[in-house]
Amino acid sequence: MDKEPAVGAAVPPLLVACALGIEKLALRSGDRGAAPAPVTVVRTGMGPAHARRAVSRALGREPWRDAAVIASGFCAGLAPGMHPGDLIVAEETRGPDGTIPCDGTGLLVKALVRALPGRTVHTGPLTGSDHVVRGPERAALLAGGAIAVDMESAATLSTAVAAGPRPVAAVRVVVDAPEHELVRIGTVRGGISAFRVLRAVLPAFSEWHRSLLLPRR
Repeated sequence: MDKEPAVGAAVPPLLVACALGIEKLALRSGDRGAAPAPVTVVRTGMGPAHARRAVSRALGREPWRDAAVIASGFCAGLAPGMHPGDLIVAEETRGPDGTIPCDGTGLLVKALVRALPGRTVHTGPLTGSDHVVRGPERAALLAGGAIAVDMESAATLSTAVAAGPRPVAAVRVVVDAPEHELVRIGTVRGGISAFRVLRAVLPAFSEWHRSLLLPRR
C-alpha cells in the first residue's frame, strides 16, 4: 500500500532536459498531470557539451539540487520497423562517461502506455553521439545492442548522477528511423507526429516521479 510523504517532508522536484526549442515547446505546452512536486523543462542546446553545462548549472541552483532528472526530446531509432512517433524508454544510457542505469523503466513504460494508448514503446540501451548518425553508422550501433541514438541523453544523465544521487531516466520520441529518414523537423509527417507524442508525455513523467517518491509498505 502506498502512503504519502510525511507532512513537511521535502519532496525533490523534477527536471526535464531537452536540447531543442521545438522539444521544449512540446513539453511545456502539454498537460503536466498531477505533479507531486515542482517540474521544470530546461533547454540545454544541442550536443553533449551543451547538455553537460546546462544540466550542471541547473542542478547547482536551489531548489533543483536534488531533482530527479529525465532526458527527453527526439531521437533516431536504430532498429528496422521503428516509426516516427514510437517511444524509447532507456534501460541505460551509453556514452564516453560510461553506462548509466535508468530508474523505474517499467513504471515509465506502464505510464506511457496509459498516456498514449496505441503507441509503440521500445525499451533498451540508448546510446550517445556527438553528431547526427546516418547510414552504416546506425547499423554498427544497432549491432552493439543500442536501439536508439541521440546527442544529449547520455551526457545529461552522467552529469546528473555525478552531481549527487537521484532518480534518472531517458524517454525519447523517434523522429527518424531507418526506413523513415527525417529531412527537417516539422516539415514532414514524421516530425509532426513525433511533436504530438512529445506533447503527451509529461503526465507519465509525473506518475513515474510520484511512484519513485512514495515509500511502499
